[in-house]
Formats: sequence, structure tokens, C-alpha cells
Amino acid sequence: MSQQKIIYLDNNATTRVDERVLDAMLPYFTDYYANSTSTHLAGLTVKEAVENAAWQTADLINANADEIVFTSGATESINLAIKGLADQGKKHIVTIQTEHKAVLETCHFMESIGFEVTYLPTVADGLLDIQLLEEIIKDKTLVFIGMFSNNETGVIQNISAISKTLKARNVLFMCDATQAAGKIPIDVKTLGIDLLAFSAHKFYGPKGVGALYISAKAKVKLKPQTLGGGQQRKLRSGTLNVPGIIGLGKAAEIALKEQQEDQKRIEGLRNKLERGLLQFEGSFVNGNTENRIYNTSNICFPGVNSEQLILALGNISVSNGASCSAVTSEPSHVLKAMGLSDEEALSSIRFSLGRFTTSEEIDVAIEQVLELAGKLSG
Repeated sequence: MSQQKIIYLDNNATTRVDERVLDAMLPYFTDYYANSTSTHLAGLTVKEAVENAAWQTADLINANADEIVFTSGATESINLAIKGLADQGKKHIVTIQTEHKAVLETCHFMESIGFEVTYLPTVADGLLDIQLLEEIIKDKTLVFIGMFSNNETGVIQNISAISKTLKARNVLFMCDATQAAGKIPIDVKTLGIDLLAFSAHKFYGPKGVGALYISAKAKVKLKPQTLGGGQQRKLRSGTLNVPGIIGLGKAAEIALKEQQEDQKRIEGLRNKLERGLLQFEGSFVNGNTENRIYNTSNICFPGVNSEQLILALGNISVSNGASCSAVTSEPSHVLKAMGLSDEEALSSIRFSLGRFTTSEEIDVAIEQVLELAGKLSG
């Protein structure tokens, strides 16, 4: 029996590595394999390549290379950013109920060591009420942690307004940009972001590598969470994942050049998919449809169990929860925080398109989803 071609619409979970990224990485597995901290010629050659990747990564968000710390991905970056602030004196953290579990679980840990954490709700469309943020900030508030773009709904927060509010009260701004970096323009200096986390595998780079931006201007002092040889200015010890870092840098370079082209094409495909799927009776889009990233559509199909639909779709890859959860019997905490009922949350599917999605794949997806959803709702 021949295997059906996979139609991959789960790019918010992970993306396919761009062949140009893979080509850039391969020599660092075989030809240039020296440790980047070694002082011999081979090591210095690799060190130079890592420094170039740091600049490529920094350019993606308009930062400086010395403001970038390479990590194993956004989860580690988030942990380093939040836990690393533990000795700053202030003991109040503010975040949003719709954050990724990497933020929420780390905040729970901070509560266990004596921090007070406020988890703000959103309005029904997933946006944060800026006035509510203003009201909750205290003299002892250390940091606000907020997503740039939500991983489940694609909703983009009003980053400028959030930053303005925080700066007026001398509160640090830590931003999880995992779903935004490499997809839309980010200028950490203009936006006033102090700490920013992201992963390469969300924009066609390899898994297992990411970065944390630490603002030099804000003079943020983080306590290292990984001790050892003192690499990366002692902020993150350990032998560098050189092939991964080269891949991150190349993916960032490509993204910076091709963002506008990608956005125009992918947004058109996303809108086509959405128009087709909203033919299902009673269906609706979850989250603000004006302020969201161009590749994501989260749709509720009333009366359809999303887990059953995902399994029935077979070769069409979609999800019904966070990027780290493919199939779950629990309703999405993001959708619940936005006011959806358990039934509505469990009837919702996230479709996330990417650089390699084709119009023909969208046609097939519309046809298959409508057909199977119709059967499952009956």
C-alpha cells in the first residue's frame, strides 16, 4: 500500500529545515568540527563562524551580537531569563494566563521560592487589557512576561503599548517571541524589550538551538542557571552546539531577507484555507483576526471532537493545543482563558502554514476537513 503524501499544517509546532540552512550546517559536522573555545587555528576558525552567526541572529531582532546568548531553545531561554532574575530584590512577576507552559511552569517555580506572580486574563479575543496591566503593577513588580504572538491563536499583543506602560513604572519586559521571530519584523530597541526568547526550529532552522536576547542598555544582570566552563560570558556554560548555531544564524539571515515575500504568499494561503473551512456550519475563528500572525488560524468546529478529527485526517498534520502537544484530551488553557467552554475548546483545531505549504495542499485540506468534520458532527 503506497503511503499518502503528508500535508503539513502544523508549522507552529516545528518547521522543516530549509535546505539552505542544512547546507550551511553540514560542514560543521565533518570539516569544521573543532571546539569553538579552543585556541588553535581550527578552533579559531569555528569561533569566527559562531561570531558571524551571532551577528546574523542579532540582526534579525535589531540587537548587537554581544546581547545574544545561545541556548538549546526557547524553553531554556525562558528559564534562564526568569530564574536568572531571582536575585534582583523585587519579588513580583506579572504574566498572562494564555502564555506557553514554558512561562507558566517557570512562574509556578518562582512562586515556590517566594515570588508573587499575577496571572492576568485576556479579553475574549486574546488581547491583554493594557489598563488592567497598569492597575496591577506595584512598586515591587520586577518583570512582566508576555508573548509576542500566541502559539495557538496567532494573536499579536500590543507590544508597544505594553512596553510604554512598563517603562513608565520601571518594570522589565521579558518577551517570548518564539512564534514571531523570523516571521515578522522585530526591533527590540524600538519596542523597548529587555529580554527576548526564541527557537530556530520555528523558522526553518534546526531543533535544539535558540537564543536569549539580553538588553545591554537595560543592564539586566542574570544569574547563570548552568555552571561549568564559563562559556558565553558565564551566562550559559557548556560546549557550544556549533552546527545548530550556524543553522540558527543562516535561518535568521534568510528570514530577514524573505519575510515580506513569505508573509504575502502564506497569508494568502491562510485566508484561502480559512474561507473554505468556515463553510462548516457554526464554525468560527478563535482570537482577534486583525492582530494576529499571518500563518495561523485556530477554528472551532462545533459538535466535532478535535482529537477524533486529527486522527481521522491521517496524512494532514494539524493540532488542537500547544506546539508541544499534538493530541490531548484536555481543553486548551489558552482557549479556556479566552472564555471558550470546554466543549468549544475541545472542538477547535489550529492550522499553521509555512514556507513550503502549497495552494494544492490547501485545496485538499479544505475538502478533507469539511468532509470528515461533517461525518464526525453527525
